[in-house]
Amino acid sequence: MQTSSDPKKFLSIDIGGSHIKATVLDQDGKQIKEYEKIQTPSPASPENLMQAIETLTKDFPAYDLISAGFPGYVKDGTVFTAPNLGTDLWRNTNLKKLLKDTLGKDAIVVNDADMQGMGVISGKGFEMVITLGTGFGTALFLNGNLLPHLELAHLQVTKTKTYDIYLGDKALQEIGVGRWNKRAKRVLDNFNTVFNYDFLYIGGGNASKIDFKLEGNVKIVSNREGIKGGPRLWQQDEKPV
Repeated sequence: MQTSSDPKKFLSIDIGGSHIKATVLDQDGKQIKEYEKIQTPSPASPENLMQAIETLTKDFPAYDLISAGFPGYVKDGTVFTAPNLGTDLWRNTNLKKLLKDTLGKDAIVVNDADMQGMGVISGKGFEMVITLGTGFGTALFLNGNLLPHLELAHLQVTKTKTYDIYLGDKALQEIGVGRWNKRAKRVLDNFNTVFNYDFLYIGGGNASKIDFKLEGNVKIVSNREGIKGGPRLWQQDEKPV
């Protein structure tokens, strides 16, 4: 029988516009279960998403707590926007409760860039995370602490395009890698000027397509690294700033 002092195990789930990824980690972020993924259902309704997560995790080893990253604005476990899954399907959905009811364990739910950032940051100074995937995501950290989430993706970068549209996967397919890289460099230059971060991490499925030289305080990270943020979310929740 497990006691309250026993090491906890964490189911970490990264919900994306194209795939749902998951693994089980120990308190130090070490994998207990190999990282696995499943295609995000279409339509990506709460019911369909829960069925996909159940299918993905049905043979996973036992875990104690759940951490989930969701591609939208999340506050206190409730989803307010889901641009790449369908905001109309998700608005005001208590995803924290859905996960607990479906899988039987307490859950923390944050924006997917926030969770990925928790897995890759050094914990020193002002750090920023950008995700380049189906859409565009951001997260901000100060000395290892997650700052309030800002939906910077929905700011206008041109008269007709938000960052989400300007650098999302659809734009990449339409304009090609070369023009997309010019856009990405423009955005990174702007963000460096605006935020003056100490370090920037770039994640998401399209981060590997960047072909220009990055500054010394910028690093490309993988989704596998980011999903390790699951345990850290619980550690920060226990010791809030």
